[in-house]
Amino acid sequence: MAKDLTESPVDRQNILNNSYAVTEIQNATKIKGIHFEGTVCLIKEQVAAFFEVDTRTIERYLEKYGEELTQNGYEVLRGKRLKSFKMAVKEQFVTDIDVGNKTPQIGIFNFRAFLNLAMLITESERARLLRQTILDIVIDTINKRTGGGTKYINQRDEDFLYAWFSEENYRKIFTDALRDYVDMGNFKYPLYTDKIYVSIFKEKAQEYRKILRLQAKEKVRNTFYTEILDLVAAYEYGFAELLKASSEKKGRKLDSWEVDELFRHFEAQPHWKPLIERARVKMASRDLAFRDALHLQLEQYIAPLQASEFERFLGEKSKELAERLEEAQDVLKRLKDR
Repeated sequence: MAKDLTESPVDRQNILNNSYAVTEIQNATKIKGIHFEGTVCLIKEQVAAFFEVDTRTIERYLEKYGEELTQNGYEVLRGKRLKSFKMAVKEQFVTDIDVGNKTPQIGIFNFRAFLNLAMLITESERARLLRQTILDIVIDTINKRTGGGTKYINQRDEDFLYAWFSEENYRKIFTDALRDYVDMGNFKYPLYTDKIYVSIFKEKAQEYRKILRLQAKEKVRNTFYTEILDLVAAYEYGFAELLKASSEKKGRKLDSWEVDELFRHFEAQPHWKPLIERARVKMASRDLAFRDALHLQLEQYIAPLQASEFERFLGEKSKELAERLEEAQDVLKRLKDR
């Protein structure tokens, strides 16, 4: 979907928290500045010159978006650090700027703050072009690190494999309980699976498929994040035990009205609330950032991903499922034999 970075703080922060993309953008744009404390920095006059606007425009954005820009690396230097910065300017023979020996303070943009400003300024054609470049590089970076697609980026999580196999075991317990304790036709299996999905993330399986553009043979659960798999497994096992206890108490299989009533009480238990809230935030936020997939029913739960999330799914510890399967043969055998 088209992203308007000037209007979306979530999209801006997702880009800035993705260190892999930021590095690629820096390498591609070759923005030059002052090397200070291990990073490239620019002062207000340099930024204004680059975007071809006057310094008052930069000041307006600093006033309006000061908290966001500061969070992403803009800072005002004073005292010893200001002296060190002036020395760096002098040593690097930066002749196009004048910081002045008597200047008591100076604001500097590191590269993240510079990109942040580029995603805000609407008066600059250069900023608009840079925003398009940023979006292209972010997409290319994620695709490159995930092998060309993000549909199964969930499987790069180092915790995915165990959750996946555990959930398969609990799924079997759930379907067996439906078979043994519920007096309904085979439609009971998708029916109560959908009830669990709707309870957790407000979408039936078919709705979820459309959002992620899954093909007919692709399994919904193969795209679930670890937290979703764990919560689905908890629902399935807990409800299976409830069906068993209720059926054995009545001495017969349960009809659909009885099962529906049991499920209403089951999903209303207060201990689910924090787990569901967390799962919705994870699904909605990650799918928007990684898969460019918007869950409209979960829109209120969307938040920027932290840097640790990008490391978790794009970093060195993240791997393709095939690699993990190869490394985990013994673990998988134990899980299968349980």
